Amino acid sequence: MRLLVTANQTPFVAGGANHHVEGLVAALREHGHQVECLRLPFHYDEHHIRRQMAYAEGLEVRAPNDVAVDRVISLQFPGYGVSHPEHVVWLMHQHRVCYELYDPTAASAALRELRPEVEAYDARHLARARWLFANSPRVAERLREHSGLTAEPLYHPPHQAERFTCADDWGYVFYPSRLEPLKRQALLIQAVALCREPVRLLLAGQGSQGPALAALIEKLGVADRVCLLGHIGEAEKLTLYAHATAVAFPSFDEDYGYITLEAMLSAKPVITCTDSGGPLAFVEPGVTGWISEPTPEAMAVALEEAWSHRARSREMGRAGRSAYAEKQITWPRVVERLLQPA
Repeated sequence: MRLLVTANQTPFVAGGANHHVEGLVAALREHGHQVECLRLPFHYDEHHIRRQMAYAEGLEVRAPNDVAVDRVISLQFPGYGVSHPEHVVWLMHQHRVCYELYDPTAASAALRELRPEVEAYDARHLARARWLFANSPRVAERLREHSGLTAEPLYHPPHQAERFTCADDWGYVFYPSRLEPLKRQALLIQAVALCREPVRLLLAGQGSQGPALAALIEKLGVADRVCLLGHIGEAEKLTLYAHATAVAFPSFDEDYGYITLEAMLSAKPVITCTDSGGPLAFVEPGVTGWISEPTPEAMAVALEEAWSHRARSREMGRAGRSAYAEKQITWPRVVERLLQPA
C-alpha cells in the first residue's frame, strides 16, 4: 500500500512523540509498504493554532502530485484534519490545554476564544475517521469524556525495546524525564526527605525546573541522596534502568508513559500515583509496583518499601516483565490493526 502518515514538526524539540512517529513509519516500511511522513509545523500559540487548523483541514491528500494514496494514518492534532476517504486516526492526545489542562481561572482571553474552535474542529474531524484508535486507555477515556467518541486503545513498544535488560541492583530509584512541573520530580525529592531509610534517587533529564529542583534538594538537606544527572545518552539510560532497585514515575496525567514500559522491560517495579494517567493501565499494586497518593508522605512509604524489601522488589520487577509480554505490545500488531481491511 501507499501510506501517508501525518504528524507534527517542532524543530529542535525531541521526545517520545518523535519515537512514536518514527517507530510507526519504520514498522510500516518493514512490512513492505511505501510510506511518506507528512510533518506539519506546530506552534502552541493560539494565533498559530488557528492558522494550523485551517491549513490542515484544507489539505485533500487522496493523490498529492497525482500519486494515489491508499490510506492516511494521523497521530496528532491538528494533522488529523486532513481529508482522505481511508483515514485512520491513532490519537496521541488532543490539544490538552483546551481539555484536561484547561483552567478557566488562569486561561488568557485568546485561549478562552480558541477553546470552542478546537472542540468544534475535533468534533468535525475525529468523528469522520474510518477507524479511531488511542495510544492508551487514558487517552481513550479523555476522548470519550470530552468529545463523546470511542477509540480502541492500541499499545506500541518504546524506542529500542529489545535493548532493555535487567542486571544487579546497585541501590537507587531511577526517574528519567524532562524536568517540568507536570513530571513532579519535586514530589519525589520531598518524599526522600521524609524517608527513614537511606533511599537514593537519581533524576535524569533537563528542563525548566532544573534550578528550582537543585534549590529544593539543598533546602531539604538531601544532596547526599538525590542526584540531578542532567542529560544522559541512550547507553547510559539503559545501564541505569538495568541496575535500578525500582523506577519512579509520579508524573501527572500522562498520556501513555514510556517510562512504565521501559521499567517493565528492565524487570523493575514501578512507583506511580493515583492521578498519573497512562501508567495506571500497566501497574498492578502489590504485583508490578505501587500506586500511591500524590503526596510526599504516601510516596515515601512506597520508596521505603521498594528500598527495604529488595527480594520483593525483584519479584515485582519480574512480574512486570511477564505482564509486558502478555500484552503483546509489538509493532506487527500495531500494523495489523491500523491496516485492517475496509
